Amino acid sequence: MDTFVIILGGAAVIAAAVPISMIVEALRPRPHAPGSLYWDPAIPIRHASIGGMRIRYVTAGSGPDLVLLHTMRTQLDIFETLIPKLVRDFTVYALDYPGHGFSDIPDSDYRPELFVDTVEKFLEQMGIDNATVAGISIGGVIPLLMAAKQNPRVAKVVSINPYDYDEGGGIRRANLTARLIFTLAEIPVIGETVMRLRNSMIERKILEGGVFDRSAVSKKFAGQIVASGARKGHYRAFLRVVRAGHYWNDAHGAYPRIKVPVLVIYGDEDWSKPEERRRTISEIPGANSEQIPRGGHFLSLDQPERLASLIRRFANRRPTHEQSLAIAGVPALAPTR
Repeated sequence: MDTFVIILGGAAVIAAAVPISMIVEALRPRPHAPGSLYWDPAIPIRHASIGGMRIRYVTAGSGPDLVLLHTMRTQLDIFETLIPKLVRDFTVYALDYPGHGFSDIPDSDYRPELFVDTVEKFLEQMGIDNATVAGISIGGVIPLLMAAKQNPRVAKVVSINPYDYDEGGGIRRANLTARLIFTLAEIPVIGETVMRLRNSMIERKILEGGVFDRSAVSKKFAGQIVASGARKGHYRAFLRVVRAGHYWNDAHGAYPRIKVPVLVIYGDEDWSKPEERRRTISEIPGANSEQIPRGGHFLSLDQPERLASLIRRFANRRPTHEQSLAIAGVPALAPTR
């Protein structure tokens, strides 16, 4: 009897919360897309038409091409302190994925193919060739998948805290708030209700679970995340991203086909577990790896100086003979006795 009462009470709470959440969402103020970057107004905000979508991007600097790819739910502003450290050495590009930041929000399943296809078409449209493509989280998996397809525009990959573990649920490891929100997000009706009731306090708490030092999440960055997330239809798109998260694990099947130099970087406090990291590194032929102390999942916020240094060094370095053989699939010679 007690169990029945609890179930009935829970159903009543949900039934009441659903219409309330709909009202909250309908009355939510809709943001205007920013006309300039809060972190560098001198860099113009640009837009490209890709697959019928309006994609926001920025480019700055001079030198070899470097493309930066952000994490799930964030946007190009996650590189607010990293881009200024790289523009003297590279022509840097960064974009907002579909359904993220201030790019268009398509009616899509938001599986990895959407993101890979968008980035590939972006490189083609920008005339980007022989590029180093560096990304964090799903942004670290996208260039690996592009390289596995032998995309000729990708010369090197820097995969930072790649999101290829825990069936796409790694974000639940960020903190207790993230665990609760993203566990509920998987449940039909309840997930939609929770997302419609989102607020800046909860969103900031989840963001703080992605860094080693909470102060690394600047007030302006968090404000931009909240603003882009208030756009009409954004919460539905993000739910689809979350519910399609398990597809990112399939990337492991593609890694052995990679034939370009790869650097895998982990923050020592990333959400991934040691065995998950070892698996990823071992599956990529000839992969180099680095670990950054005092770094969480959002390494560009936690350790931009160290990250910029590693990207710069790797992009300018030629692979060793042994790495070239591994990338080419040539078995290593057994040591002579």
